Amino acid sequence: MKITHIEHIGIAVRNLNESIKFYEEIFGLKCYAVEEVKNQKVKTAFFKIGMTKIELLESTDIESPVGKFIEKRGEGIHHIAFAVNNLDNSLVELKERNIKLIDDASQRGAEGFNIAFIHPKSAFGVLTELCEMPR
Repeated sequence: MKITHIEHIGIAVRNLNESIKFYEEIFGLKCYAVEEVKNQKVKTAFFKIGMTKIELLESTDIESPVGKFIEKRGEGIHHIAFAVNNLDNSLVELKERNIKLIDDASQRGAEGFNIAFIHPKSAFGVLTELCEMPR
């Protein structure tokens, strides 16, 4: 697997609009995209800092993974996402190495990326996303 960079850090929030306002007013960042990702049951907002992004995640369903995360742990860092060159090959390699995956196959995520998650139990408690921009 070839990781090229940290793509983004996902932060679970209760209210996307209030969170966007905070990042814009306090940190001087500019939200460049807001998007609903229906298959993930979230609304997202993105800020770019160098090559890395901050992704704010608001659940659209309390039973979604982000909704359950906020209910159990409150707002905060939800995941770290690494960009990879070949997501499908990376998933095969991880399976061969007995790494527990949440997603056996990639799916469509925010900004058109193909994404898949590694289970926190295999990554020292950190929910880890792998993502690749489709060619």
